[in-house]
Amino acid sequence: MPSPRLFEPLRLGQLELANRILIAPMCQYSANEGNATDWHTIHLGHLALSGAGLLILEATAVSSEGRISPDDLGLWNDDNEQALKQTLEAVRAHSDMPLGIQLGHAGRKASTHVPWEGGAQIAPDAPRGWQTVAPSEIAYSDEENIPHALSIEEIGEIRAQFQRAAERSARLGIDAIEIHAAHGYLLHQFLSPLSNQRSDEYGGSLENRMRLTLEVFDAVRGVFPQERPVGIRISATDWAEGGWSVEESQTLARELDARGCSFIHVSSGGLTSAQQIPVGPSYQVPLARAIGEVVDMPTIAVGLITEPEQAEAIVATGDADAIALARAMLYNPRWPWHAAASLGAQVAAPNQYLRSQPHQYKDLFLKK
Repeated sequence: MPSPRLFEPLRLGQLELANRILIAPMCQYSANEGNATDWHTIHLGHLALSGAGLLILEATAVSSEGRISPDDLGLWNDDNEQALKQTLEAVRAHSDMPLGIQLGHAGRKASTHVPWEGGAQIAPDAPRGWQTVAPSEIAYSDEENIPHALSIEEIGEIRAQFQRAAERSARLGIDAIEIHAAHGYLLHQFLSPLSNQRSDEYGGSLENRMRLTLEVFDAVRGVFPQERPVGIRISATDWAEGGWSVEESQTLARELDARGCSFIHVSSGGLTSAQQIPVGPSYQVPLARAIGEVVDMPTIAVGLITEPEQAEAIVATGDADAIALARAMLYNPRWPWHAAASLGAQVAAPNQYLRSQPHQYKDLFLKK
């Protein structure tokens, strides 16, 4: 029986992953003024024992105004850096899984209540709210506040904020950075003509709308150690008429590939409330394949991937080089163990858990 492709190593730049299962960024809305808390230590430590190839920390704001909610994780000041350092040290004491971080700015989708409190936007003059920013004065929906249109100088400052957060990530020993240009957040807002109606060098043509995303990539890549990968997450389509398209995503991907981007994580949607998404198992996998057809860097598929055989088929057929799991990992934090058992592979497990191996899978766990 051939070895499952899902459990073959994968290189992201110079970083080698033990397998092709990634844990996607998942916001926890549990930080204190951007600082990681005990929840993050428990949450990340738990997932770091799963046997996946890479764990990417949740969307981490590059400024206080860039948070989705007031309770988001951040990396814009020394307190943020120190708090995250303590969490990462605790996780690394018991796991050698590579740790990535997703750096982002929420733009017009910032200043919201946490999901379990409804997730509605908080008005700028309300407690814990603030004025949101965007490429243009266009709200996400009629129910939300009009964002402030960024000036050229303010755009430059946001670019610098990404760069400073990357420098902090480097000091923390983060193994990989993923730039968040998906799901309707600020960089995606600049990419899409539905949210970007500027008339200067950051709006209008595709070249102009891509400008900030490419500048942010260059800024981050320029300060993050060259041996550590910098990749990106994109929404390959807005799923809305007149919005960001797969063809435009392919053009962006080519530009990033030429700049040395280490991987591209292909999601979709999140830009407009008018989106019409055909949700179903593997619904975003064709988007990953379309991007993979035009780039050399590894592609990552994500979205309603829940079964080991499904994941194996995605990588074995070349639809993507790896798969990412989010909610499936929260529901089943030992998903990689079960996938290895199902597919006849081996997976890393802590020595303390070796005796949990079912007798029929006596060679399932790799001992440290």
